[in-house]
Amino acid sequence: MKLHYRILTALFVFLFAASWAQQPKPGGVLAAADLKALVPTGYFYRGQTASVQLRNSAGIRTGDHKGDQKKDQKYVLAGLVDTSGYASDVAQKYQGFFITEIKLNIEGSELAPGEYGFGFAGDKFIVTDVGANDLLSVASKKDDNLKRPVPLKIVEDGGAYRLYAGRKYVTLTLE
Repeated sequence: MKLHYRILTALFVFLFAASWAQQPKPGGVLAAADLKALVPTGYFYRGQTASVQLRNSAGIRTGDHKGDQKKDQKYVLAGLVDTSGYASDVAQKYQGFFITEIKLNIEGSELAPGEYGFGFAGDKFIVTDVGANDLLSVASKKDDNLKRPVPLKIVEDGGAYRLYAGRKYVTLTLE
């Protein structure tokens, strides 16, 4: 009889763990495995397709406040691209792709869902449409206390997110 209860208990624990593991992941910064499945290998911008640097890509998963159901999850993705084939005036302000499925507030300026190019140029963060036309330009900040700057990353910052390129960053607020 005890063996029967042990088997049932073990089965129950296994089924509970399996169902829990299949639950949609909550919102937040994406893990490397998630990025591998979501980030494009190439990105069309200003008449060319540039290869995307997966190792220098980052993203955010959002979820509806009704329980983070997978169908309600949306993404914000950013990644650096190889801009070697672009004219210098384009490459100066186009360093990577920026895809958002939700409206964002970037340092006080709104950005609608869409696919864009971005770059940190001087003390500015510039977002352009895929035709290289400027859409948004805001002041970037510098984080001198950042211990290990990397080419690109996103970190959570008290309900908002910071998009870093080295020590430069802008704050993204999900709307």
